[in-house]
Amino acid sequence: MHIRVINPNTTRAMTETIGSAATAAAAPGTLITASQPSCGPVSIESHFDEAVSAVGVLEEVLAGEREGADAYIIACFGDPGLNAARELTRAPVIGIAEAAFHVASLISTRFSVVTTLPRTAIIAEHLLDSYGFSHSCRKVRAADIPVLELEDNPDLALQLIIEECLRAKREDNIGAIVLGCGGMADLTPQITEAVGLPIVEGVTAAVKLAEAVVGLGLGTSKFGDLAFPRPKPFSGSFARYSNLTLD
Repeated sequence: MHIRVINPNTTRAMTETIGSAATAAAAPGTLITASQPSCGPVSIESHFDEAVSAVGVLEEVLAGEREGADAYIIACFGDPGLNAARELTRAPVIGIAEAAFHVASLISTRFSVVTTLPRTAIIAEHLLDSYGFSHSCRKVRAADIPVLELEDNPDLALQLIIEECLRAKREDNIGAIVLGCGGMADLTPQITEAVGLPIVEGVTAAVKLAEAVVGLGLGTSKFGDLAFPRPKPFSGSFARYSNLTLD
């Protein structure tokens, strides 16, 4: 089984962190390929960043189709371009936020999310609404750290995340915590030990869900809105998508 794990930002060190965590979680016989777009934002911390990064995500899915990938993971907690990516392939495409919410709901009746910046906490709240998990989430909390601090100042970032997780444990009446950033993919053991609650991290959760869906012989439905896009002309810098044929 080949799972292509896509880091939607262009920071190579974060792609390596995500790829290592995904590989550690994968079953024997599962090949993990970690990739990133060739252009786009170095981190994703806003709706604008997400919109720009989505095109790079789609390029990576198209590249994976040429390589015969069996599943895809979008390793940013905003799940940028998720349904558009699903239109491009019969393989399952899993966003790490959606995966983490599902897994947290299987092991607890209430969870909180700890993410990076206050503005990304609002984006996570929108996702909880759209995915139908608002009733399960007690609070979305921000450790108030820029995403790249996870790579540039990892010790301080870890300390701030642990402190916010401990506040969630004390105040939110929860059973589990979801980590709200793909750049936190390698921090689960340290946070679990320090906090003493189940910690759900989206990259590793998505790997196990992808393996399960592929193992069940299931893929993205091509009936309804996730059918392949209708071929049509595109103009300007997007002319390469003209008359795209995927089936």
